[in-house]
Amino acid sequence: MTTTAPVVAFDQVSKAYAAVRAVDGLTLALRPGETVALLGPNGAGKTTTLDLLLGLKKPDSGTVRLFGTGPRDAIVAGRVGFGALTAVLMGNSERIAKEREGGWVRQLRLTTLPGRGYVLAKTASAAVVSLPSIVIVFVIAAAVKDVRLDAWQWLALTGAIWAGSLVFAALGVALGYLASGDAVRPITMITYFGLSMLGGLWMPTTTFPDWLQDIAKWLPTHAYAALGQAIEQSRAPHVQDLVVLVVSFALFAGGAAWLYRKDTLKA
Repeated sequence: MTTTAPVVAFDQVSKAYAAVRAVDGLTLALRPGETVALLGPNGAGKTTTLDLLLGLKKPDSGTVRLFGTGPRDAIVAGRVGFGALTAVLMGNSERIAKEREGGWVRQLRLTTLPGRGYVLAKTASAAVVSLPSIVIVFVIAAAVKDVRLDAWQWLALTGAIWAGSLVFAALGVALGYLASGDAVRPITMITYFGLSMLGGLWMPTTTFPDWLQDIAKWLPTHAYAALGQAIEQSRAPHVQDLVVLVVSFALFAGGAAWLYRKDTLKA
């Protein structure tokens, strides 16, 4: 019989406030589908337990794991890429669709700008937008949430998440040329939520059925999150994740360039 990995795990966790021990040696494991109720009088440690689970407080001893990682680590373990993905994917697709409606494509037809040049220019401009959001989240994580990483990890995470966002910037360009102004938002939202959920940005893919895990590991969002997690855990990223990101960028950028040329010819 296969035992499902716990979603929430407390291992000998203790937390005290001065002489008052709010949580004393708590060991608890919750697996998918299980429900638990925290009952007890005021001062029993219910709120402190939840604060420890959410990463709002740090235990004095023991470990707390949420979906296999520390609660605070979730801020920097690839999930910060969610904000960057939102900025470049949603922003690019809607902005380009509006440009098409405004007749910008007809103006481009008069230039010698190749499709690849246009896509790279739009991707680069989106990358400028995503970088501040990454830096802001990291500053808040360090200053407010007390996340502690080595200097090389902060730099590597910033670079990796920023570079990875280029994949979704190229996808945003493709969607902007694939759909009209009225349809681009719902199509982008469906793509956005689907990739985020299946790729593990909302919840670890380890909670998925085996067949869905096999699909998820080939999605760029999964590789994007895994890249950040590898840096946070001080280990080398998997080659497969790097390959998925590179191939995805090539496919999205190539598709966007083809759609651009096709749309320009119709203009």
